[in-house]
Amino acid sequence: MMRPRRLMVLLTAGLALTSTACGGGDGSKDASGGRVSITVGCMPAKSQPTQRREWNEDVAAFHRLHPDITVVGKDAFPCADPKTFMAKLAGGQMEDVFYTYFTDVQNVIKSGQAADLTKYLGSVKQLPDLQPSVKQVFTGPDGRIYGLPRQNYSMGLLYNRKLFKQAGLNPDTPPATWAELRADAKKIAALGKGIAGYADYSAGNQGGWHFTTELYGQGGDVVTPDGKKAAFNSPQGQAVLENLRQMRWTDDSMGSKQLLQLADVQQMMAAGRLGMYLSAPDNVTALVDQFQGSYKDYGLAPIPEAKATLIGGDGYMVNVKASPAKIRAGLLWLEYYVLTPGQGQLNYQREARYGRAVGLPQPDFYTGATATTDHSLRAASANVPVANYKPYEDASARIPGRLEPANAQQVYAVLDSVMSAVLTDRNADPGRLLASAQQKVDGILARSN
Repeated sequence: MMRPRRLMVLLTAGLALTSTACGGGDGSKDASGGRVSITVGCMPAKSQPTQRREWNEDVAAFHRLHPDITVVGKDAFPCADPKTFMAKLAGGQMEDVFYTYFTDVQNVIKSGQAADLTKYLGSVKQLPDLQPSVKQVFTGPDGRIYGLPRQNYSMGLLYNRKLFKQAGLNPDTPPATWAELRADAKKIAALGKGIAGYADYSAGNQGGWHFTTELYGQGGDVVTPDGKKAAFNSPQGQAVLENLRQMRWTDDSMGSKQLLQLADVQQMMAAGRLGMYLSAPDNVTALVDQFQGSYKDYGLAPIPEAKATLIGGDGYMVNVKASPAKIRAGLLWLEYYVLTPGQGQLNYQREARYGRAVGLPQPDFYTGATATTDHSLRAASANVPVANYKPYEDASARIPGRLEPANAQQVYAVLDSVMSAVLTDRNADPGRLLASAQQKVDGILARSN
């Protein structure tokens, strides 16, 4: 899925700075012993001045360490559009080190467009401490490794603490079940003034993505374990839709405006007109940075029911056309920029100094000593009210994570229509909608297997 947080504009502009291979030596040089230039996707945009400043600083620091490698940031918008990603890949238009969502990784491997990194990964010191589930995303059917993660996420419930107080609810005890959420949403909507108690997506493939999230929370699944048949036409799928139908039409706690997408819901929350919606922790930063919200007004809790939660993320792969020297150089850059606590994107002290949020909860990315170091550095520079997000963090370790289904974008497009029908048609029949969607998704899966 195009993760909401990826909708922050990840434009990239040309930048060339040099840097050297790890451990001295010439391991990253080309066959002639000269310097190596690598193109890297998803440099932060000019519209993200702080993140772009950090990128420039990191490339400069990498240059001082490794003067034999030139890192060239490349411009694209969006840098990984699910609708065009595979066509761009097949057309040979990818960077040497290109960005990808977890949902696209196996398709990239199947296409033969990613370099096998396995024999080069000995230099990546953090590799043994990466969470096995995160590492597995980039592992092919042959057991070889074709990429490295940048970050992961897990879904929870984001809520407005200020509206909870106004509605007479305790913001330190957010709803743990859908029944509790429904009751709280009614009380929040009763405040009037156009306030909705709960909102959900139902357009742009985001409705199907949220249906999947809610289904996982109920203990259901989208496809069968072998990936050949739809599995959402189930009691759990019925429960998801029936709950939404009741909130929308019986309780009137979701408001009349529907066919919402990410930005619509974020604007409602930041404006104080929404009580709750499902999201990952990075949405809190988006509410503050893009919509002038305040960290003190928000809280995070585990997903209702919490039998499982949807997890995802993104990372980088290396173009299959890249030379061994480019592969080594790319891995050096990723180790510096993506994977080392205290530097690159994990330089929490710098983020706090630049006024960026530090201390929002994160799902487990590392294990062992690297996890200890990362947690310690993040806690030392925390500048947000961490107690607001404690319910989410306390629960994250005990909730099983589930990746998005195979052929996620095509499946989500079908499930969008299910979500939109339930939220716009009072007489929609959840059972009939799911049966029709099942036939369509079975066809999609049959063609892809």
